[in-house]
Amino acid sequence: MNSKGWFSELFGVSKPIIAMAHIPALPGTPRYDREKGVEHLVKWVARDVENLVEGGVDAIMFCNEDDRPYVFEAGIEQIAAMTRVIAEVKPKIPFGVDFLWDPMAAMAVAHATGARFIREVLTGVYESDMGLWSPNTGKLARFRSQIGADDIRVFYNVVPEFASPLGSRSEAERAHSAVVSSLADVILVSGKMAGAEADLSIIKDIKNHIDAPVFVNTGVKPHNVMDYLSVADGAIVGSSLKKDGYTWNPVDPQRVEEFMDQVKLVRQST
Repeated sequence: MNSKGWFSELFGVSKPIIAMAHIPALPGTPRYDREKGVEHLVKWVARDVENLVEGGVDAIMFCNEDDRPYVFEAGIEQIAAMTRVIAEVKPKIPFGVDFLWDPMAAMAVAHATGARFIREVLTGVYESDMGLWSPNTGKLARFRSQIGADDIRVFYNVVPEFASPLGSRSEAERAHSAVVSSLADVILVSGKMAGAEADLSIIKDIKNHIDAPVFVNTGVKPHNVMDYLSVADGAIVGSSLKKDGYTWNPVDPQRVEEFMDQVKLVRQST
């Protein structure tokens, strides 16, 4: 599962950048705009996707970021609307799905829309903003097999935002177990919340303990991308590509261009 061949084939570049396409609040959630409807979601995300692709990112991750407060089981109305949005705006470059926080929904939407990967918290137990968080990676793995989605790669966030792990294992120990026992394709390391910088020392430690790609999952900005990519195998970037660096704003084409210019410098030096 963790052969590096698939990684190169999927992204086609070293140190790939996956940019976030945040979908405004979906139907059935508190912040959903009923007057504007689902059509507004399609138009909003289509604009962001266009700006990200034109700016040169290597892949896109669709996420229901504004479905606050988050839940562990998606509503069918959320799944249906998210599937429609992605199906209408999906780019020609690789893309993935992240559903906060329902891995089964993410896998189902990914399979229906042709996504190549998902991002989720799948191992460990956490105290979190949503209460006790106890994901079930075995259930997801079996579901993926049952629906014939074995080609969809699974990115495991082992240092999730808005949560603290229960237990005494280190981040590196949890990452190693996720790869060996839970068949993680990629390991992700986050900061304490969306947009917060991840701890570079944790990324280094995990890299020394596993044989799978490790991505920095939050907090990557033009001024630190060189440091992160000197260690990590890639990055997932959201807030720093938005207008004023604010998570809930539209994508800023100039910020995308400036960020990718720094990434190109990194690639030239490696």
